[in-house]
Amino acid sequence: MTHGTGLDRDGCFLREGSLDRVSAQFAPVVAELGARLGDHFGPGRLHSSYLYGSIPRGTAVPGTSDLDALLALRQEPTEADRAAARAVEDGLDAAFPQVNGVGILLVGVDQVMSEPERYDLAWFVACLCTPLSGPDLAARLPRYRPTSLLARETNGDLFRGLPGLRAKATAATTEAERTRLTRGVARRLVRTGFTLVMPRWGGWTSDLTESAEVFGRYYPAHAGQMRAAARAARTPAAYPQLLDELLSGLAPWLADEYLAVHGAKAPRP
Repeated sequence: MTHGTGLDRDGCFLREGSLDRVSAQFAPVVAELGARLGDHFGPGRLHSSYLYGSIPRGTAVPGTSDLDALLALRQEPTEADRAAARAVEDGLDAAFPQVNGVGILLVGVDQVMSEPERYDLAWFVACLCTPLSGPDLAARLPRYRPTSLLARETNGDLFRGLPGLRAKATAATTEAERTRLTRGVARRLVRTGFTLVMPRWGGWTSDLTESAEVFGRYYPAHAGQMRAAARAARTPAAYPQLLDELLSGLAPWLADEYLAVHGAKAPRP
């Protein structure tokens, strides 16, 4: 197997991101995130926290990029936990113009370490998340390779999500709603398209442009659609008609091809 990028010499994933890569513009945001998490989640509740996305990769653009964090709680998240996370999100988003939105995922440690999540959420924490505070759960997880099993368990559920995405597109009537949905759909399709070919390419990237280009090497007939999706994932407002085109064209083809190549993601409880 030929190897792309993002792997070590043994063919295992190199962990993305580092606190050392957080740029000076975003360092105050990350510092304030840590402080507010301490205020809202005590050590008896919060096991560990992580960053993911462009900020810990060092590719974030001020005013455009969002701040993404994951909190692993000692018990399963409650409504009070979700309310606390929303308060942190809203406070940071209002205080720092360099971030274009803040998103905090809440998960329980038991869920991360469960067998059904071994090649999905656990892989995400171990390979795509940068430790911010607390004991790193990656120390308790295996090393991962870009296999068909990983492809299936991370993105093999697009076929299940399509009806809901189409319903959301129908219900989105304002420009702001459609812009947000276009960004989310485009990101999902590019990432799904990349993981479709990931085992053949033998590597990993989170860069959407590179993901679309890698996909296009294996599916040239759909390369143009995937490049358009990658562009819309960055600047969705510039492509007002693309949402419907993606959901009626690229998305159903991709869902069928994914099932044929890797199979369906195992249903979760």
